[in-house]
Amino acid sequence: MNNYIPLSSLAMDLKRAAVGYYRNSIKSADRFYLEALKRKQEIDPKSIPPYLVNLLNEVGRLPKIKDGVEKGEKALLLATLFQNAAISLVNNRKY
Repeated sequence: MNNYIPLSSLAMDLKRAAVGYYRNSIKSADRFYLEALKRKQEIDPKSIPPYLVNLLNEVGRLPKIKDGVEKGEKALLLATLFQNAAISLVNNRKY
């Protein structure tokens, strides 16, 4: 449960970066991408499923994509997956 806020924030930063890449606002998109990298460091990889650890590694590979639209699509895909993971954490918590 302690990864909920970092996962949600990572998803939002990636979503904002994706919008920036789509609109060809590279400076803004890169700024939100840097924020996403900070959020990535806040997530404890030992307490999340292995598929999320692989997705966190994909966040680091985003700058290797040269095309802005393709980079935006990848960022949006990752944002959606992290958002779903955060929601899943909340729905599966034990009281």
